[in-house]
Amino acid sequence: MAVRIEPQDFDIGAEIAALTGGRTDIGAVVTFTGTVRGSAGEMPITSMTLEHYPGMTEAELARVEAEANARWPLSATLIVHRIGELHPGDNIVLVITASAHRHAAFEAAEFLMDYLKSRAPFWKKETRPDGSASWIDARETDTEAMQRWKSAAFEKD
Repeated sequence: MAVRIEPQDFDIGAEIAALTGGRTDIGAVVTFTGTVRGSAGEMPITSMTLEHYPGMTEAELARVEAEANARWPLSATLIVHRIGELHPGDNIVLVITASAHRHAAFEAAEFLMDYLKSRAPFWKKETRPDGSASWIDARETDTEAMQRWKSAAFEKD
């Protein structure tokens, strides 16, 4: 289990190898990589700036990662989230979940991404080609996606 917040890019293959190397208890590895889009809806963007509150953000991501590990039988997890100014095509986030079986790995990865998109303590600013910029909030669809994890079917006993 690991959480990293950093400005530098990550190598997806190297991260998977480091997390799973030498492990024979893993039968499924699910990864999600989020990248910067070149537009927000129909509005083109030239960059996205991500900020966080050091210490608090890491603790909160570690808490939600521990929740995923309590909900599903996971062998390993990793969350890497970038900060700073990023440009279209740049990697933003990497989530890796590994388990003996695919269902746990898929559900845990989806849970972690729903959390990251709707509740993680990051502040995002999009800058447009004319130099104007605006801070963005979680989309309603992301918040709704997170709500399903509170349903009775997904509640931990």
